[in-house]
Amino acid sequence: MTQIVPLNKEKHRHLKVDGRPLEKYGDNQHFVQVIVEEFPHLVLHYPILFGKEQATGRFFCGAMLGFIEGENQFLEDWRGDPEFYRPLSLQRAPFYAHGPELAIDLDHPRVKAESGKALFTEQGHPTRYLQSIIWAFQDLQPGIERTRMFIARLLELNLIEPVAIEVEFEDGNLYKCDGLYTVNREVLLRIPDAVVVELFRRGYLTLIQLMIASLKQVREMARTKNARLLKHTEGLAYAHEGSMG
Repeated sequence: MTQIVPLNKEKHRHLKVDGRPLEKYGDNQHFVQVIVEEFPHLVLHYPILFGKEQATGRFFCGAMLGFIEGENQFLEDWRGDPEFYRPLSLQRAPFYAHGPELAIDLDHPRVKAESGKALFTEQGHPTRYLQSIIWAFQDLQPGIERTRMFIARLLELNLIEPVAIEVEFEDGNLYKCDGLYTVNREVLLRIPDAVVVELFRRGYLTLIQLMIASLKQVREMARTKNARLLKHTEGLAYAHEGSMG
């Protein structure tokens, strides 16, 4: 159920929202939609890829957060370091755009939580938390259209291709991530110089380079996951030895 209403500083003066990154609020996603304005922040931690909407088949840009459904390897990082970049699509919940203003889903569990951050001061001004949401939407709304145009141009140039991501972990599991796409580098190398200049002037060449550079984060994510698996295995072995003793 949803109850989305325009945010009102009088009606919602004492409303609080739990903005913490937690599984119970839906933050345990392994792939989330992003906009091109986020690429410079995302490339530091996440692989940036293309996905397809199941209902429409349309491409979208996304950040990979885990190797399997329901796995977000970065939840601990987000909780431990408020400066660790968190994609806007997750930051914004439970807020929505309402023309130039904000709306809020009053039935969202973040709103119904016992604790949370205030949205307004006693004087009716946005708190620091709400101001961060306002700034996020200032990027999100125009960013969605710019991202759509970026993808459309890459499709025109046949620059999007499927990518196979397959990783084996210390516990013996082999994970294969399907349904993801990246930039076709071979086609990129063959495009005419005039098109390269066009992509550069539109800022698309930088975005392409960031997407390609971000692929190295797949290896880093695998390394981190392996380290956690190894630590968990060692912990189980230690606990078993202790029970035997």
